[in-house]
Amino acid sequence: MAKQSIQDIKRRIKSVSSTERITNSMKLISAGKLRRARKRYEETNENSKFIANAINDLFSSSIDIPTKYLESDDEIEKSVYIILTSSKGLCGGFNSNVLKKAHAMIDAEKETPYIVAIGSKGLEYFEKRGYEIYSSYLEPPESATFYDAEELSKPIIEMFDKGEIGKVVLVYTAFVNSMEQTVIERTLLPFHIDIDPESEKDINITEYEPSAEVVFNYLIPKYVEIQLYSSVIESATCEHAARRMAMENATDNARDMLSNLNLQYNRARQTAITDEIIEIVAGSEAQN
Repeated sequence: MAKQSIQDIKRRIKSVSSTERITNSMKLISAGKLRRARKRYEETNENSKFIANAINDLFSSSIDIPTKYLESDDEIEKSVYIILTSSKGLCGGFNSNVLKKAHAMIDAEKETPYIVAIGSKGLEYFEKRGYEIYSSYLEPPESATFYDAEELSKPIIEMFDKGEIGKVVLVYTAFVNSMEQTVIERTLLPFHIDIDPESEKDINITEYEPSAEVVFNYLIPKYVEIQLYSSVIESATCEHAARRMAMENATDNARDMLSNLNLQYNRARQTAITDEIIEIVAGSEAQN
């Protein structure tokens, strides 16, 4: 019985050791990808924030924005939800947190919205539940380009311009630091601009060429594309951070299991040795 127990423990030690080596390797790989992704995120975030803030300032200081891009009292019937997940697992609660929040928001809508899935996990989740998938992007998010964001945004903006949808919402994971990420939602369209009626007279009246409508019709799609692109890069950074943390936890758990298994193995081995000694002594006494 003791010998059988020792063999079982040795097999478990071998299995857990193999798992520990795999998870540790994945942790190191994710740490390297995180460093590269974070560098790209910081560069992209700095540029996108500068452009987005400039456009926001322009929106806030103008009274000529086409009304179709501003919030109104009209009933919003159909929406588009752009949901950013990963195409791979083993990243802790990264995907489940996004999907849980997005699902709750979608269920609260009066009419089932279109879904744009960036990442296969989101696509599979909503397809299985019978939701309408308008489009998807399944390439690795860290390889996404601004052109990809432009191609994804273009048909959505066209639907908004035609009045087929009344809202565009982005749900993704925002980067706080390497240890913390949080799921947020952002309404890309329509815009909500707070202008104090008392200070309207202080708004800078800017002349636009050829017209304000032409200028804003160009700027607003670019604004949406920039926000989407920067969010994809940020989500990719969060994915690598979450996977590194998950693999680090898995490695620590495997090492704890190995420590316990080695203790069990030593105890079982000592028990087997003691039993053999007892049998030898008992046999010797029987001969005498």
